[in-house]
Amino acid sequence: MKMIEKDNSRREFLKKVGLLSLGTVALASCNSSDYEDFLQQNFKTLSKEEKDEIVKNLEKRYSEKYGKEFHVSDKAAKEGILFGYALDISRCVGCRRCVYACVEENNQSRDPQIHWIQVLQMHKEKGIDFAHSTVHYNPEIVPEPGKFYLPVACQQCRNPQCTTVCPTRATWQEEDGIVVVDYNWCIGCRYCVAACPYGARHFNWGEPNVPIEEINPETHYLGNRPRTKGVIEKCTFCVQRVRKDEGHYPACVEICPVGARKFGNLLDPNSEVRYILENKRVLVLKEELNTQPKFYYFFGV
Repeated sequence: MKMIEKDNSRREFLKKVGLLSLGTVALASCNSSDYEDFLQQNFKTLSKEEKDEIVKNLEKRYSEKYGKEFHVSDKAAKEGILFGYALDISRCVGCRRCVYACVEENNQSRDPQIHWIQVLQMHKEKGIDFAHSTVHYNPEIVPEPGKFYLPVACQQCRNPQCTTVCPTRATWQEEDGIVVVDYNWCIGCRYCVAACPYGARHFNWGEPNVPIEEINPETHYLGNRPRTKGVIEKCTFCVQRVRKDEGHYPACVEICPVGARKFGNLLDPNSEVRYILENKRVLVLKEELNTQPKFYYFFGV
């Protein structure tokens, strides 16, 4: 069998070695990194020692590829934390700074372009109306009279339909409420894309392209580490930031110039996000679907 090129996608690996059609094949002649990635167990099943070894190998691989020191965290969810998000619709001005801060922090492809956050411009007279909304507006002349802005990303649902349809269990909800993807197990079937009613999952149709000088080397295994062609990616509430011991905010929260974005622990009665839920008029998108988002919209005035 001809030696295959290096590729971390399970789907591409399976196609190249013929397992999808043949059911079995000799793997001895395959590239060693492909072989190891394919045989790697799902991240949830790995021991601490196995995770440490995988993280070390990834850091070495990424450092060699991008020419800078990489850190890959595998920090687990903390007990007593359930992350939630709140966004003040009355304050958002549609500047899209959140979009580009997210791109930079999470190593999203520049070409082809992938955005985990989409900011929709809507008409005040129509209210929240997706059918008549648009992402194609000029962010240099916002806010426009008679318009308001609704940023949409992963809603981090309590009842996520996207995880239930995954045939390889490559995506799941963590104890702190963050829905994650194990890129090594994703086969790119896109069932989760079809199941998500918020358009929050993004498929890499091409090889993700991030300029070396713009790559963020501070990553998490289940978050913003470099992806490959043929896998799904999505917002993870900047898991590489929020799980740090000092507890950073997601990049989109920090960058917002008008303070429209709030983030915190839903289980903490003294958190800002809990105060908003208890004292403001809040809504969730597509409530009738019973996905039970942990991403809340509210009117601060």
